[in-house]
Amino acid sequence: MEAHGVKRWQIVGIVFLMMLSGWITRDVSHAERARPICIGALTESWGPTPGIVGLRDGLQKLGYREDEDFFLGVRFTQGNLAELPAAARELVQHGVDLIFTVGVNAAKAAQGATQTIPIVFVAMDDPVVFGLVQSYARPGGNLTGVADLSLQLGPKPLELFREMIPGLQRVLFPYDVTDTVSVKELQIYRQAAAHLGIEVVELAMRTQAEAQEALTRSLNETVQGILAPRHLYLNIPGFVLQATSERAIATMFNDDFYVERGGLASYGPDLYESGRLAARLVDKILKGTKPSEIPVEVNNNIEFAINLKVANQLGLTLPPEVLYRADRIIR
Repeated sequence: MEAHGVKRWQIVGIVFLMMLSGWITRDVSHAERARPICIGALTESWGPTPGIVGLRDGLQKLGYREDEDFFLGVRFTQGNLAELPAAARELVQHGVDLIFTVGVNAAKAAQGATQTIPIVFVAMDDPVVFGLVQSYARPGGNLTGVADLSLQLGPKPLELFREMIPGLQRVLFPYDVTDTVSVKELQIYRQAAAHLGIEVVELAMRTQAEAQEALTRSLNETVQGILAPRHLYLNIPGFVLQATSERAIATMFNDDFYVERGGLASYGPDLYESGRLAARLVDKILKGTKPSEIPVEVNNNIEFAINLKVANQLGLTLPPEVLYRADRIIR
C-alpha cells in the first residue's frame, strides 16, 4: 500500500478509538440498543483486508446498516506480529462489543486479551490444531469463525505454477521464520518439489528490512518464479508483488487481491467469501447465541485467478487447459 493510503487508514483507526473511548460496553444481545454495535477488526495488514470487506458487505446484506446499526473499525499492525497483542488489548480497553480477527496470530492475540468479548475469526487454517477452539461443532470459550483449511490444498499452487511456466526449475519461497503457518507451507512445498523435479529456493527472514533486502538479493539468482507466503508478515507478499513488475518475474499468490494489482496468478480460498460467511456468525452472536455454541464453518470456495495481461508482459503463452481451469481471468 502506498504511503498516503497507510496514513489514511491510520487516521481512521485513531478516530475509531476516539469514538470508542466515550462508549459504555453493554450486552451485545440487548434487544433495543441505544447505540450501534462496535466491531473491532484486528489484522497484521496495512488496512482492511478482503475478509474485513466481506464481513461489512455480509452484514449489510443481512439488513444491518453501517454507522447506524454497527461501526466497523480496523486496527492493523503493518506486518508486525509483535504489535498484535497490544493492539488487541487496546480494542478491549476501548470497549468493543465484538472482535473480528484475520489470521491465526491475530486470533491468538485477541484470545489472550479477553475471555469474555466474542471473537469471530477468518483466514484460519485449523483452529483446533492451533488451540483456539475445542472442536468445530462446539468451539467452547468465546471464539468461533470460518476456517479455510488452506494448508490442505497441499502442493496445488506449485503444481499450477509448473503448468503455467514451461521449463520451471527453481522457485523462490520467501517466508517469516517465526510464522508457524509459513514454515508448514515450506514443508509442503519441499515435499512437492521433490516429486515435481523442482528446486525450492528457501529464503528465511525475521525483519521487514531484511525481507526487502534479502528478496532483492535473491532475485539475482536464477529463479523462474516466486511463491508468496500466505500471511502478510514483514510485508513479504508486498515485496513479491513489487518484484513482478520491477524484475519481470512470475509470481503465485494465495489471493486474487494481488492478481488484481499486478501478480501473475493466485490459488487459494476466497477470503472475501470467508468474511461474508462470518457475517452470519456475527449476526447469531448479536441475537444472543454464545460463540461457544456456534459451530466453526469451513469456506470451501477455492479460486484460481490469472492476470492475462501480466502473462503477456512476461512473455508467457499459457496452455489452453490452464486458462480453462481458471475461475477468474483478468485481461
